[in-house]
Amino acid sequence: MAQLSRRHVLGLGIGALSAPLLRPARAADAGAEVHGLSVFGDLKYPADFHHFDYVNLAAPKGGMFSTIPSARTYNQSYFTFSSLNAFILKGEGAQGMDLVFATLMARAADEPDAVYGLAAKSVQISPDKLTYRFTMRPEAGFHDGAKLTAHDAAFSLNTLKAKGHPLIIVQLRDMLKAEAPDAATLVVTFAEKRARDVPLYVVSLPIFSQAYYTARPFDESTLDIPLGSGPYKVGKFEANRYIEFERVKDWWGADLPVSRGIYNFDIVRYEFYRDRDVAFEGFSAKNYLYREEFTSRFWATRYDFPAVKDGRVKRETLPDDTPSGAQGWFINTRRDKFGDARVREALIQAFDFEWTNKTIMYGAYLRTHSPFQNSDMMAKGPPSPEEIKLLEPFRGQVPDEVFGMPFVPPVSDGSGQDRALLRKASQLLLDAGLVIKDGKRVLPNGDVFKIEFLLDEPSFEPHHAPYIKNLGVLGIEASLRLVDPVQYRARIEDFDFDIAIERFSLLATPGDSLRPFFSSQAAQTKGSYNLAGIANPAIDALVEKIIGADNRADLTFACRALDRVFRAGRYWVPQWYRATHPVAYWDVFDHPGRLPRYQIDNYSSSVGERILWWYDAAKAANLEQAK
Repeated sequence: MAQLSRRHVLGLGIGALSAPLLRPARAADAGAEVHGLSVFGDLKYPADFHHFDYVNLAAPKGGMFSTIPSARTYNQSYFTFSSLNAFILKGEGAQGMDLVFATLMARAADEPDAVYGLAAKSVQISPDKLTYRFTMRPEAGFHDGAKLTAHDAAFSLNTLKAKGHPLIIVQLRDMLKAEAPDAATLVVTFAEKRARDVPLYVVSLPIFSQAYYTARPFDESTLDIPLGSGPYKVGKFEANRYIEFERVKDWWGADLPVSRGIYNFDIVRYEFYRDRDVAFEGFSAKNYLYREEFTSRFWATRYDFPAVKDGRVKRETLPDDTPSGAQGWFINTRRDKFGDARVREALIQAFDFEWTNKTIMYGAYLRTHSPFQNSDMMAKGPPSPEEIKLLEPFRGQVPDEVFGMPFVPPVSDGSGQDRALLRKASQLLLDAGLVIKDGKRVLPNGDVFKIEFLLDEPSFEPHHAPYIKNLGVLGIEASLRLVDPVQYRARIEDFDFDIAIERFSLLATPGDSLRPFFSSQAAQTKGSYNLAGIANPAIDALVEKIIGADNRADLTFACRALDRVFRAGRYWVPQWYRATHPVAYWDVFDHPGRLPRYQIDNYSSSVGERILWWYDAAKAANLEQAK
């Protein structure tokens, strides 16, 4: 699924792979048994592959990888945790819980969406592609020594569909049922016209112990350590402060092709800070070892402490060829005052990105235009004939601009208060019936136009101040409300806000994962990622077209059509992105010379620095001597 990330939550790109694609048996080949799955049936690795190309089989095991959260999903927070159940709505789930549970299949980090057998060694797909019959590995087990069987897998999928986080429930709506006719066989049945990527989502979900949850409620927030089946188990932790995961040294899956050369650290540890400045000081004091830098000011000015100067802390800029995704101020259109697109466009015109980037962010960023930024799925120029064909049924229901050039945020003069753009914003407000009365902008109903920006971390306050000042020039009474992370998440999940920042990125092969962000259903689903409250029949229909695409070309055209309609809706004030990722780490690690294209997106337990990198004992010893 797509996820939220400071880096960019999910993000996979479209383009040629570094190695030729191999084409295994497809789902359409009646009764064929396959060792892996992908959206369009293409797999790089054959059935007898030994390991992923990008791993180092000689990587030593040992040491600790410690960091702060850079991505979150479901009920997780960047700043705190209060529960070890990260798959429900209640509580604040701990980072890293995906390491504790095995899944049916594991992702390859050098393919856009391919997965290969983990707890399931193979899958047989019915000719109508509605029934998937998985054969479970007999060696799979839980950390207490009990066998992991198809009964556990069926229990887990059915439980998540009934009691999981609302986003899980939404994405499992096309999974009708999961059954285990015997301990070795899992049968998953899907609905007709199911979303193309639902099976890939199903095989990525955690497998829980049915016996463990027979005596415990699943849908409760708890700090009880759950019984796991993955490469790590929960170790030491202190709620709201840190959590450690200990490598299971006799893990049943360690010598499988999908596991060789990865899961190298003995301990993976997450530290939690509620303030970015304090978090940076923690890194410079070696309280944790790895940091991706999300604050351009820090990267430009604060990496001059002694450990950087003498080489004990290394800095790298990792390339990222995947879609950069969407970051912006999302406007809650559920509120009447934001119902007119002209009002929302006025808010876009009032933000001076050029000044903000130059003055606050050291020129480190580019302006975001699209949720498909930096990918072939982003609309550019006039629509192609293929896009026109998709959009034509909605002519008259969507703005005419959809059939022309896609909307692009304005470029300011960089002064901080571009008078031409503010005049345009003022005219848009007047056209929407918002007049100036006694120096205040007034809504058509006579109320003063007030906007509250909701925020959960102070590092973004400088970015809001000039924007709020410009809104004041327009007569809008704008303010900033900084709340603690728990209150922030509660308000976001209840859609109790005017405008809030969110960042997300989408899969290289998007499908059902689009619904939580764009669908009318998600607009009404508590806890969904559709912060703007988008409820647009044209967008709903185009999401279905994307889901139903039979090939990548058709999918790309449908995504571009969706992008045009989304951008014409003015649902957000686009912010910024960059296509590289600055990281810093204490010089105790090493990593493969050529990182896989999709490892940058560590929402999965099969990719990311915590999985692919390793601890170098010789470097660590040298570091101690250099003190």
